[in-house]
Amino acid sequence: MKWLACRNLTGPIAMLFKVALQSLLNRRMTVLLTVLSIAISIFVLLGVEHVRKEARESFGRTVSGVDLIVGARTSQLNLLLYSVFRIGNATNNITWQSYQTLAANKAVAWAIPISLGDSHRGYRVMGTSKDYFRHFRYGSQSPLVFNSGQAFDAVFDVVLGAEVAKKLNYKIGQQLVLSHGLGKTSFTKHDDKPFQVVGILEATGTPVDQTLHVSLAGIEAIHIDWQNGVQRPSMKISAEQALQHDLTPKNITAFMLGLNSKMATFRLQRAINDYRYEPLVAILPGVALAELWQMMSTMEKVLLLVSLLVLLASLIGMATMLLASMRERYPEISVLRAIGARPWFIFTLIELEALLISVAGIAVALSALTLSVAQLQDYLGEHYGLFISRDFYSADVGFLLLLVLIATFTIALIPAINAYRRSVGANRHNS
Repeated sequence: MKWLACRNLTGPIAMLFKVALQSLLNRRMTVLLTVLSIAISIFVLLGVEHVRKEARESFGRTVSGVDLIVGARTSQLNLLLYSVFRIGNATNNITWQSYQTLAANKAVAWAIPISLGDSHRGYRVMGTSKDYFRHFRYGSQSPLVFNSGQAFDAVFDVVLGAEVAKKLNYKIGQQLVLSHGLGKTSFTKHDDKPFQVVGILEATGTPVDQTLHVSLAGIEAIHIDWQNGVQRPSMKISAEQALQHDLTPKNITAFMLGLNSKMATFRLQRAINDYRYEPLVAILPGVALAELWQMMSTMEKVLLLVSLLVLLASLIGMATMLLASMRERYPEISVLRAIGARPWFIFTLIELEALLISVAGIAVALSALTLSVAQLQDYLGEHYGLFISRDFYSADVGFLLLLVLIATFTIALIPAINAYRRSVGANRHNS
């Protein structure tokens, strides 16, 4: 009896699907355009959602493996921006003695000093030590890799980020001159102390690509005959003469710390924040990045809202298409009623057609998104620092697709109810 009941049930369902598919095929051009419209809107919706999530994670992976960033007392966002993203300026410098004291703390595994303030044709120059190339990580704990050359060794050596080398067409062995200050066009240049390119890094998709890296001694050498930001003409020192001086830095801008144990992070952070010899602040990069991203959450919501509106417009267009086709389908509905189709069959037929159109749109959108992510993954990572995963299927995506189907069913109620009333009216007229 159960088998017979199932058979009796599957008969009308199979017929329903057959009629719905045949009806859609009869209007294939209109249906195809509607499917493409819905597919584009779903592609935009899922694409924006995936890029939003991956951008947040990629943003957080601009620097990885760094437990603390230390700078002169300021807001944690300002410290994060100028030390990691090379945006803005430090409120003050840190004495070299304080850096050495804190770097020698038994909880510290390694330290990377950072000295900022100079530029080259609009790109930032960062003074640091060779530990930078050994310990700095980005992405998922990815180390810096040299495309050609090696780390700086001599005082007037410079290592270029990938974008700097590409945009300015620099090669190993070329010489360049640094400029004082951060302006794109500077009239104050350290042209008496040129640097030689000894290394070019692989692209990372982070601010590293837009940075020129020199030694701390190199930063000291080009400023050895400067005082208070101004060169002293009466005390001009050549590059050769500068090498004879003590080039130990007096100040640095900030430094990064990697600790032996994560358990010591908060204890050392408090110790640095309470450092009595000068006002310092230590921040956790992950916390600061989360705060920075929180400030951008409004833009995320706007993008999501626009995507939803595009999808809504496509679904309304589908409902309009179904309504517009109803006049042409009155003979079809009459025939179905004449062969015994009940009004609920007509209602379900219209809803099924709408759902089939949406399912087809979803399939096209998912295929297009999978292909797009696979093709653009490396390009986005290299040029924009967006490390996008190919796996965008998640519970959130499933929830969004479920909402699409629910919205489709809801909006399709308009033509479905219209068809239902027509079929009921036709039945009464025949009676």
